[in-house]
Amino acid sequence: MKRLAGLSALALIISSTSGCGWLWGDEGYFRDRSTDYLDARQSAPMQVPPSVDAKRLDPLLPVPAHVASSSETPQSFEVPRPQALGATGDRASEFSLQKSGDSRWLVAQRTPAEVWPVARSYFENNGFRIAEERPQTGEFVTEWQGSQDLAPSMGHRVASLMSDEDNQVRVRVRVEPGVVRNTSEVFVVIAEREEGSSADVAFPARSGNAGLEASLLDGMLADLSSTAEHGSVSLLAARSYDAPSRVSLSQDGAGNPVLSLSTDFDRAWSSVGRALELGDVRVDDINRSLGVYYVNLAEGAKKPEEEKGFISGLFGSEPTQEEIDARAERYQVRLTSSAGGDVQVTVEKDINTVAPEDVSRRVLTLIQENLG
Repeated sequence: MKRLAGLSALALIISSTSGCGWLWGDEGYFRDRSTDYLDARQSAPMQVPPSVDAKRLDPLLPVPAHVASSSETPQSFEVPRPQALGATGDRASEFSLQKSGDSRWLVAQRTPAEVWPVARSYFENNGFRIAEERPQTGEFVTEWQGSQDLAPSMGHRVASLMSDEDNQVRVRVRVEPGVVRNTSEVFVVIAEREEGSSADVAFPARSGNAGLEASLLDGMLADLSSTAEHGSVSLLAARSYDAPSRVSLSQDGAGNPVLSLSTDFDRAWSSVGRALELGDVRVDDINRSLGVYYVNLAEGAKKPEEEKGFISGLFGSEPTQEEIDARAERYQVRLTSSAGGDVQVTVEKDINTVAPEDVSRRVLTLIQENLG
């Protein structure tokens, strides 16, 4: 009966639209617009008045050179997929400095795994000693040092920009994924204390020494630009940059399986979501404020190509929502921040009921195997 209704609806649509020139054809409402861009004309670049102090204006959506200069006709030319911003060949635009108030940071058209080793090498080559490093969070911290402990050129620069040239300084560098995919943002924070002091001065929430931070970012910008073509990549950072540094599967006091992630909530949330996708687990909904992924273990992960087509929807070739609901195995994967700073992952049937032990262990093991 459903198939007959689908055929009837399709016949009605075809009969009602046949012969309607205003819908189809070159002049119709649904005409082919795929080659309209060929009629566009290039306008002059935007000019900034000489008296205005502004960074260089680069095109947000650059057209590849071989496309702009192509003389092929629309009938024989297929528009290529857009390339990544870093692949346009314009080295000067791969790295830039951004500023907001007293805050400055570096933006790189490179992945964090590529930026991490170059940023670390820059500080080591200038005499900074690394005290702590956490590739999984994209952060490293240097030891307390005086300007005389650094490389000569760096030492002179640091001494001239500190409140007292005899003070000691330490640096925290953080490499984060940028807003645009495959880009990075690098932040530098300075802490300063008097010479001979053993106090563990905390890093300030806001810029503690804007001049020195800007100077270090300028030097790192030059270093990144000069080493970019070598393609330096940290395999450690590439493997575990956004993954927890320690993962353990254990049990809570009631004997229920618990997956503990040694990381902050933001990175745990991102890592678990990626692990569910890699493990082919269907995520029907999420609630980040509650820390919950709503999963359906009876279905595979959603993929873009699963969107129903118009015809397939009419003829019922895809499973109906009623069929999906009938065979569903719905659970909640919940992330909870613990008092010790870790994040615990559990599996529940609902907010008041834990999932069966075998189901919890299967899901948590799948997440653990796909982390990192």
